[in-house]
Amino acid sequence: MIRLLEQLVQARQAAGITQAQLAERSGLSRMAVQKAESGNSDPRLSTLEVMARALGMELMLVPAALRAELQQFVQSGGRLLGQRAGIEAPPSVVEEIVQGSRAVQRRGRKS
Repeated sequence: MIRLLEQLVQARQAAGITQAQLAERSGLSRMAVQKAESGNSDPRLSTLEVMARALGMELMLVPAALRAELQQFVQSGGRLLGQRAGIEAPPSVVEEIVQGSRAVQRRGRKS
């Protein structure tokens, strides 16, 4: 839980927004954001979820038994064992996700 909170704080700071701005974007009170970020409370999953979405993130719950394999897959760039590398290689799953995310962000800026 602490790692998740640290990541949310880092994402907020990287976005250059204050706790008050995050609260406004997420529909929470500034105090709820402050308590969640400080670790002095045990926020509900729904609170963390709306904070994450306001920062352009999604929380993903992963079964503990799959965590190591999923982490290894993501760190490998989303390439499966034996998948061709190099210029002619098909894009990895991670590359497709990142490209899709960037396209959504560009469309959001144009609106």
